[in-house]
Amino acid sequence: MKKPLLAVVLATFVLSCGANADAVNKAIPSPELDTPATGTQVAVLAGGCFWGLQGMFEHVQGVTKVVAGYAGGEKATAHYVMVGTETTGHAETVRITYDPTQVSYGKLLQIFFAVVQDPTELDRQGPDVGPSYRSVIFAQDDTQQKIANAYIAQLNAAGSFPAPIVTAVAPQAPFFPAEAYHQDFFDLHPNNPYIVANDLPKLGELKSTFPDLYRD
Repeated sequence: MKKPLLAVVLATFVLSCGANADAVNKAIPSPELDTPATGTQVAVLAGGCFWGLQGMFEHVQGVTKVVAGYAGGEKATAHYVMVGTETTGHAETVRITYDPTQVSYGKLLQIFFAVVQDPTELDRQGPDVGPSYRSVIFAQDDTQQKIANAYIAQLNAAGSFPAPIVTAVAPQAPFFPAEAYHQDFFDLHPNNPYIVANDLPKLGELKSTFPDLYRD
């Protein structure tokens, strides 16, 4: 999964970050459909290694909790080693709890498409390859599903990316938290070579692209 050797990780830095450059650096418009919500809300998103996903959304104003985990498969196989075999159906996923009075679901999706992951990569993100790294929006209700589908259609129609978006919109699926050593990995290990090569540039994009929503 995450490249353990510094040389290997740094060798993939140019490839992975370069491949995503057009996507993450281009201005991505806000969703035209973004129905207001009340009370504490949950979004469940998958798009590559959950280290970076969790780290990015933990730095978004209005997000109160982010848990790294697995979705799309069964509880019995929701374990790191099993998921890594790419046979369980899981995707590395984050469950985001947020206050919709501070950040809307549509705005979370805008961040997801603009700086968190490349939605044109199928079953991979950067150096990580396999269906467990696929891009998926697990809609928690009909409203989220409508917003997500409408936003993908909007971005495709606008030609916001150099290739069609392959992000899937799936119905709500059981979410299983990942092992403790995966939680908050981004913030606990900022000097990890994988984080430095693949995720810190995205954090910089988050800060510069969404300054009003970024928090330290």
